[in-house]
Amino acid sequence: MSLQKLSLTVTTLMYLTLPLVIRIDSTQPPFSCDSSDPSTENYPFCKTTLPISQRVQDLVSRLTLDEKIPQLVNSAPPIPRLGIPGYEWWSEALHGVSEAGRGIRFNGTIKGATTFPQVILTAASFDSYMWYRIGQAIGTEARAVYNAGQATGMTFWAPNINIFRDPRWGRGQETPGEDPLVTGKYAVSYVRGVQGDTFEGGKLKGHLQASACCKHFTAYDLERWMGTTRYMFDARVTAQDLADTYQPPFESCVKQGSASGIMCAFNRVNGVPSCADYNLLTKTARGQWGFHGYIASDCDAVSIIYDVQGYAKTPEDAVVDVLKAGMDVNCGSYLQKHTESAVNQKKLPESEIDRALHNLFSIRMRLGLFNGNPSEQPFGNIGTDSVCSPAHQVLALQAAQDGIVLLKNSAKRLPLPKSKSMSLAVIGPNANSAYTLIGNYAGPACTFITILQALQNYVKNTFYDPGCDTVGCSSASIDKAVGIAKEADHVVLIMGLDQTQETEDLDRMDLVLPGKQQELITSVAKAAKKPVILVILCGGPVDISFAKYDSNIASILWAGYPGEAGGTALAEIIFGDHNPGGRLPMTWYPQDFVKIAMTDMRMRPEPNSGYPGRTYRFYKGDKVFEFGYGLSYSKYSYKFKHVTANKLYFNESSSTKMVENGQTVNYKSVSELGTEFCENKKFSVTVGVENDGEMDGKHPVLLFVKPEKNKNGRPIIQLVGFQSVILKAEEKAEIDFEVSPCEIFSRATENGLMVMEEGTHLLVVGDEEYPISLSFD
Repeated sequence: MSLQKLSLTVTTLMYLTLPLVIRIDSTQPPFSCDSSDPSTENYPFCKTTLPISQRVQDLVSRLTLDEKIPQLVNSAPPIPRLGIPGYEWWSEALHGVSEAGRGIRFNGTIKGATTFPQVILTAASFDSYMWYRIGQAIGTEARAVYNAGQATGMTFWAPNINIFRDPRWGRGQETPGEDPLVTGKYAVSYVRGVQGDTFEGGKLKGHLQASACCKHFTAYDLERWMGTTRYMFDARVTAQDLADTYQPPFESCVKQGSASGIMCAFNRVNGVPSCADYNLLTKTARGQWGFHGYIASDCDAVSIIYDVQGYAKTPEDAVVDVLKAGMDVNCGSYLQKHTESAVNQKKLPESEIDRALHNLFSIRMRLGLFNGNPSEQPFGNIGTDSVCSPAHQVLALQAAQDGIVLLKNSAKRLPLPKSKSMSLAVIGPNANSAYTLIGNYAGPACTFITILQALQNYVKNTFYDPGCDTVGCSSASIDKAVGIAKEADHVVLIMGLDQTQETEDLDRMDLVLPGKQQELITSVAKAAKKPVILVILCGGPVDISFAKYDSNIASILWAGYPGEAGGTALAEIIFGDHNPGGRLPMTWYPQDFVKIAMTDMRMRPEPNSGYPGRTYRFYKGDKVFEFGYGLSYSKYSYKFKHVTANKLYFNESSSTKMVENGQTVNYKSVSELGTEFCENKKFSVTVGVENDGEMDGKHPVLLFVKPEKNKNGRPIIQLVGFQSVILKAEEKAEIDFEVSPCEIFSRATENGLMVMEEGTHLLVVGDEEYPISLSFD
C-alpha cells in the first residue's frame, strides 16, 4: 500500500474508532455515594474516612469482569447496581475550557468560557505566576461547568508540553516553545493552577479542583509531512537528546507539578509505541519519577499499534502490550472490544485490569465524585458567576498584552499618536477575523472583539480591506489595498497564518507567508505615506526577512493567536496604552531550514553532514529572530550585582575519566553527587535591571549559562532562570535567582547520563557575563 493510501486509511480509521458520547440518565445523580440512597451508605468505598487506596480496592473487588472492561475506555458507562454514574475522561482545556473533548457541553446556563491566548503566546511573557493564574482560572471555570451540570468529566487533557523542535509543526502553537526549562516551568505552573494547588505546590489534602494531564509522552512533534504521519512515525531519538531535551518537561510536570495524568503519544520511540513502552510508562514515570496518577492513550493510539504500525500481531496483543506497559485508559473503543478475548486467551491476567482501574477510580475519588454531593465539598461553592468573570477577562487581556512581541521598531514608529483627525488604513485577511485570534482547541469565548474593531475604537476614520481572499491568499486585491493605503495617515497590516495553515494533523511545508501575502505587504508599504506597521498572527515562526530589512516597514509585532482579548491588547500596544515586553519562546528560522527533514529528531548539529542542529541551544545556522528576542518602548540595562560563588570545588577521588568524541573527559555523575550535595551547593545570583526609557513596563529578565569552551555536545547557550519585573520609567530593581550547579552546569553524555565536568562557565544576562569555574580539588 502506498504511503498516501495508508495515510487516508489511518485518517478514516481515527474517525471510525472514536467513541460515542455516554448519555447519563437525568434521574441518576452525576456522583456516587449519594447520602439519600441507603443502598450505598455501607459500602467501604463510600466512606470518606478511609484512605483512597483502601476505598478503591473495595470498589474494584466488587466489579465483575464484564463491568471492569468498559471502564477502560474514555466514555466509561455507569454501573447502576453500585450507584456509579458514567464518566467521560476526555475533556480539553488547553487555553480555556473547551468543547473539543467529550466531557463538556455549553448548552445550558453556561454558554462559553474564558479563551486565553494560545499557549505559545502566553509563554512569551516568561511569567510563571501568570501561567499559574491562567491554570487556576481554567480549573475554576471547569469546576463551575461541572457544578452547573454541564460536564460528565473533570479530567482535562492539557497541557501539551512537547518541545517545539521543528518550526513547521502544526501543533507547536499549543506548546510553551522550544526550551525545556520554560516548558517544564509552564507545565508545573499550569498543572498546579488547574488542580487547585498553591503556586508553590501545597496541596488541598489531595483533593483535585480538576485533573490536568501532561501530553504527549514522549518525543511527539510531527503531524503529517512528506507522506509520514504521526500514526506511523518512529521517532529515532538518542539517549542524550531524551535526557536533556525531550524528557525534562515531563519529569518536572510529574515531580514538581504533581500532575494527576499523563497521555502517551501515537508515535513510536526507537521502535516501541509510546503507549506500549514499559520502560517509559512504568519504569521511568512511575518508578523513577514517582508518578501516581492515570495514563491515557491518545485517540486511538492503541488500535494503531496493530492496525497501522504492525507492532502487535493481533488486537489482543495490542491490548496486552499497553496494559502491561502501564497504560490505564484508552481514548477510543479498542480495549472495550478486545480485552475480554485477551483474558480468555490467557494473554492478559485480570490483575492488570485491576491495576488500571485502581488508578482510574483513584482520580475520580480525588475529584470528589465518590464523596456524596459535590456541592457540599471543597469546590462545591464555585458557581456560574466564576465563568467569564471580570477577573478572568482582565487576566485574558493581561496575558495577551504581556505575550505580544515587538520585533522591529525603526525610528520609534510605535506607538502611534492618538488624534481625532488622523486616518488609519487596516489591511489584511486576519484583521477582522475572530476565528484567527483563538488558535486550536478552544471553546466558545465569553466575548470577542476583532483587531479591526479594537483599532476603530481608537480611530473613527478607519479604512479596511482584507487584501486577500483568505489567509492562504491565492487571490489578492493589491490595487484596492494600495489605494486606501495612499489615502491614510497610517497603515497597519494584519497578516500571518490561521488554522487552515497550521493545526493538528497539518504541518507546514514552507516557512514563508502563504500565497501573495508578501507581495501585498511590500506593495502597500511602498505606496503608503509613512512606513507601515506589520502585525503577524501565527503559532509557528515565519521567515519575514523581507520585512525585517524593508525600510518601508517600520514596525513588526508578533501576536501569536492572542485569544478573545487579543484585539484589544494589540490596539493598546499600537497606540501606547501598553508597553510591549514579550520575548520569543522559539527561534525564527529562514525558509532554507525546510531542507532539513522533519523526521530527523537530532538536536545537536553534525558539521560533517551539514546538519545544523535544532533550537537555540544547538542550532548553528542563520536566524531571522533569536529565541528570547523582543523589543520594548523602553530600553533595559543589566548588571551582575552579586554572585555568592565564583569557584566551585568537588572531591577529585569521586571523579571518573571517560573517552567521548575522541577526548578524555574528567567528570562526576550528578546522580552520584546526590540530592543533598546539590542542595548544599546552590548559590544565588543578583541581577540589577534598570528601565532606561520614558515608559513604565513589564520586562522578563532571562538568565543564561554558556560554557567557555563548547565541546562534548554541550548546548551553545542555555536558559537557566527567568523572572518578570515591573519597572516605572528610569526605575531600578534587583532580581535574585537561586540556582543549582548540578542543574545549570551539568550536561548529558551520549548514553544519557547527566554529568558535571571541570571548566569555566559564563552566566549571561543581556550583554553582561560572569564567569564561574568548576574544578576537582
